Amino acid sequence: MTVAILPIKNLDVAKSRLATELSPGFRRALVEAMFSDTLVALRRTTEITRILVITSDNLAQQIAGGHGAELLDDTATGHSEAATIGIRQALEDGVERVILVPGDCPLLDPKELDTLLTTDYGSRSAIVIPDRHGTGTNALLLTPPSALTPSFGADSCARHIELAEHQGTKAQVVQVPSLALDIDTPDDLATLNTTIATTRGGAANTRGMLKQLAHSLS
Repeated sequence: MTVAILPIKNLDVAKSRLATELSPGFRRALVEAMFSDTLVALRRTTEITRILVITSDNLAQQIAGGHGAELLDDTATGHSEAATIGIRQALEDGVERVILVPGDCPLLDPKELDTLLTTDYGSRSAIVIPDRHGTGTNALLLTPPSALTPSFGADSCARHIELAEHQGTKAQVVQVPSLALDIDTPDDLATLNTTIATTRGGAANTRGMLKQLAHSLS
């Protein structure tokens, strides 16, 4: 059994680094679209049995519930702490393995995720999926859920490897292309626009949102 844990912050304040590119309304709409596409991809991943969404945002709760996710209230102050809320619940439920994923990777490919989840990494392991720069962490696959204490943020890829060693856990960096691009900066947004324009399939909500944005700017 693999449970996906997806923390998402208040939609009104998300993606503040895109303020120079998008109005508050468009930023919120884009976050909603990416979150929805991530949930769709997780539901289509056959190896994932449950999705836990940790949020205190009412609309995010509605979106998550509409996709069959279970809701946990976000009483934390950051992404790592929110992820820990999900890990704690998974441990209470006797879950064997969790994957921590962000809500802003709309290009997530269920087939790539299934490949990751059907690979045997051992009975105690922490698989670190890096961002496209190779420095941040976009996802963590933890067996068991307590194998590693998450510590997201700048340079977290190397930090997670070091933390795993201290916690007696075998760690490995594994590339998952469709999880490499998360959207935080204008450069990320430009890369997303280019990728969307040159590919087909998936990320239907995000594609539609970016099309609306392009139309409004034309």
